[in-house]
Amino acid sequence: PARSTGVARVLICLEEVGAEYELVHVHIPAGEQKSPAHVARNPFGQVPAFQDGDLVLFESRAISKYILRKHASDLLKESSVSDSTMVDVWLEVESQKFDTIMCVITFQCFVVPIFMGGTTDDKIVNESLDKLGEVFKVYEARLSKSNHLAGEFISLADLSHAPMLHLLLVTPHAPMLN
Repeated sequence: PARSTGVARVLICLEEVGAEYELVHVHIPAGEQKSPAHVARNPFGQVPAFQDGDLVLFESRAISKYILRKHASDLLKESSVSDSTMVDVWLEVESQKFDTIMCVITFQCFVVPIFMGGTTDDKIVNESLDKLGEVFKVYEARLSKSNHLAGEFISLADLSHAPMLHLLLVTPHAPMLN
């Protein structure tokens, strides 16, 4: 399993379309992401990086869209301007509202204690959980009107939440998903 939520997002899309791929592990603790070879693929020295022939991409949502378009997946709903725009709206919400809050929570719950040997700052986690609760209220309102975030169809907007939701499920805060 991918430790990076961005890599996980890309892998979900590759699996959804049944694409063949080679996963190249980048050893983050050893600083491989900052190597000249990797920075040539991702100038920010992060993961994921993606290569398809001469095309090199970085940023998981852009890579995901490329994969889905290349394989003519309906997960972007590009046959309908209104549906595809709703996918875009909820992808933005995932990126700007949900993911930014979840990054704080996962940093405190996983990175600080496991990789840094520190103690989780419960005040920061609780403040972030309150913010996440507000985002979930918006989601609940939306999902009371449609089966999925962008409409009556599953889309990249739904799938894009999976990596962070998976991490939330393995924290003591999982009950907030009920």
